[in-house]
Amino acid sequence: MNKLLKTLEYNKIAEKLTAHALTKPGRELCETIEPAWDYQEISEKLAETQEAVNIILRYETPQFSGIHDIRTAIKRAEISSTLTPEELLNIADTLRGSKKLKKLSENLDDNFPILSEKFNALYQNTGIETAIYQAIDNTDHISDHASPELYQIRQKIQSEENNIKEKINAIIRGGSYSKYLQESIVTLRNDRYVIPVKQEYRSHIPGLVHDSSSTGSTLFIEPMAVVEANNRIHELYLHEKSEIEKILSELSAKIWPITQELTYLQKTLANLDFIFAKAKLSLQQKAFAPNLNQNGYIHLLQARHPLIPDKKVVPIDIWIGKDFRSLIITGPNTGGKTVTLKTVGLLTLMAYSGLFIPALENSEIAVFDKVYADIGDEQSIEQSLSTFSSHMTNIISILKNITPNSLVLLDELGSGTDPVEGSALAVAILDYLYKFGCRTIASTHYSELKTYALTTPGIKNASCEFDVNTLNPIYKLMIGLPGKSNAFAISKKLGLSEYILENAKNFIAHEQVKFEDIISELQKDRQTLEQQRNQAQQELAEIEKLKKELAESKAKLEEHKTKILTKAREEATGILLDAEETAKETMKEIKEAKKLKYNEMNKKFDNAKSKIKKQLSKTYVKTEDTETPYTPFEIKVGMNVYIPSLDQEASVLSLPDSDQNVQVQAGIVKSKLHISKLRPTKQPQSTVNNVKISVSSKIQAQNISNEIMLRHMHVDEALYELEKYIDHALIANLSTIRIVHGKGEGILRKAVHEFLKNHPNVKSYRLGEFGEGDLGVTIAELK
Repeated sequence: MNKLLKTLEYNKIAEKLTAHALTKPGRELCETIEPAWDYQEISEKLAETQEAVNIILRYETPQFSGIHDIRTAIKRAEISSTLTPEELLNIADTLRGSKKLKKLSENLDDNFPILSEKFNALYQNTGIETAIYQAIDNTDHISDHASPELYQIRQKIQSEENNIKEKINAIIRGGSYSKYLQESIVTLRNDRYVIPVKQEYRSHIPGLVHDSSSTGSTLFIEPMAVVEANNRIHELYLHEKSEIEKILSELSAKIWPITQELTYLQKTLANLDFIFAKAKLSLQQKAFAPNLNQNGYIHLLQARHPLIPDKKVVPIDIWIGKDFRSLIITGPNTGGKTVTLKTVGLLTLMAYSGLFIPALENSEIAVFDKVYADIGDEQSIEQSLSTFSSHMTNIISILKNITPNSLVLLDELGSGTDPVEGSALAVAILDYLYKFGCRTIASTHYSELKTYALTTPGIKNASCEFDVNTLNPIYKLMIGLPGKSNAFAISKKLGLSEYILENAKNFIAHEQVKFEDIISELQKDRQTLEQQRNQAQQELAEIEKLKKELAESKAKLEEHKTKILTKAREEATGILLDAEETAKETMKEIKEAKKLKYNEMNKKFDNAKSKIKKQLSKTYVKTEDTETPYTPFEIKVGMNVYIPSLDQEASVLSLPDSDQNVQVQAGIVKSKLHISKLRPTKQPQSTVNNVKISVSSKIQAQNISNEIMLRHMHVDEALYELEKYIDHALIANLSTIRIVHGKGEGILRKAVHEFLKNHPNVKSYRLGEFGEGDLGVTIAELK
């Protein structure tokens, strides 16, 4: 197992993963990550990574700051040791970090069952957390308020220190002593207050010598006047130390009963850190979760080797396990064969570890019993083994351990020995693996293996492309075609003479030359078909895009149409309901009127009749016998006409067509009507009515603004509001109006301009200038 991980450079993936972990226990889990081999376990690992990715994308990245490694502190608490302030503070910080993470989980919906369970399992203990923070500050210093006794002790220490400083300052300031001092300062030596005295004046200042300078010229003397006070301070310091030990002991005693909970909390936090490290690595690599299967089917789409920089890596498509169980890759050295084998192997192990793979969505990974690989130069000087011997030792070990559900990766199979014997051994090994039922991907130089793959069902050729013109590998994998030997082409490109090349071809069997020529032609045809396929895919993508845009436009139109019809039906229903209610009230009044005297009854009846007539007029219903007979009249675009069947005026939008139908607009509704359904605009009934309407309109229009806001309206609704507004603006004698329609895609602006162009009372219009609203505003001048 370790050899496989080393061969495929799995440890480097672990290093990349570890860089994303934020806690020491989380980093340890990343460093020791290993693939699983059970389908259910692998599925669960990938599912938890998927949930973590979704949380980062939909919510936020969980923060693990403040969470410490408290495992040592827990073990010390289990044996009743007194914990240090740092250890206690780390426990409090970890409890607080756990509480923050648990709070994040409260916002998660039901789509995160795995991580919600882990978040909910996080242990909390606000009591202990608060007690530690009250006793210890963030510098690991015991707070004065950790206990009343500690507070009193420190107050006494401060008082005694002030007394000592006053006494010593009096000595320093005294003129008789100042000449004996090296400096006029107070300092500490051995936790006692002292003054610096010149060595030669030692006898002039009575006291205890506690220290001297490095040169011996200065003595640090504790004056006898403060010895007693220093002793009292020393005693207080001892009391302070004892009280601090008591406080720490009490806090540590609170930790011992919850050591199991803290241990489980530490493991849960480490596991969450590990899971989110997997998610962050997946996002960094632009990786996706593969689809798993138990059918031995691998299908990787645009797979990238995760250890090759993005600018250099060439994505490959590779599949095996359905139509064929063995894949033989041929091609020149450094052409990408080894990288292909490592990509398949490493991505498989990453998926087994719960890591997303750098490949497109819907890529498939099979769950095998084991993965075996013989890749690279295994020559061992210590064991005196040649390259061939070393490879053969590995292969023999692989053949002893494989099962029908194994994946075997073999690089340069049969190399390192006589080509005839090597190719024969390679064919025999591949044949054995195929008949055993394994999935095998092997790389080789031997042309015999190309023929074997072409003539054996269930085995497929593949090749890595090579550009002969630039002498550089393209690294692109082509499944279905064997690789062409490019030795002659490369030699010719490098300048080898034609004579030697032609002579070399004579030493090769005619059938072999013909076979290489066929491969060359097939590769050319394949490249042409590939280009045509790419072009077809681009065109298909454009068609799909246009279809999508058309469908969206159609849906918007249908939605708009539905809204208009719904609104019309609601208005009609409201009018009918009002009419029905009025009729009921009126019938009630008629019944009551029968009981009244004749004159009163007539009066009530007239009122009821008036109400019914007024309400029914809103339903726009006209009988044929009251309709004015049709008389032909001239119809012009923009003129107003009367529609008897609706008892409503409308504006003409088009001239009569071949069927004598005219498009008109009544309010926000456009429709086509036959000219026989139209009448000239109704004339005013009387001068009195005109005067009433004019006065009413002018009163209503006195406060009209010179601006109308149409932005965010549908075109039909906006034009209906604009028509009403212009009528009021004319009554109010406005000469210029400002129409705000917004910029957007310009649809509403075009509709407004078309309307103004055909309006009989609009003299001119223009777009707003700088400071007026630019393209979002139109200025219109009225006649």
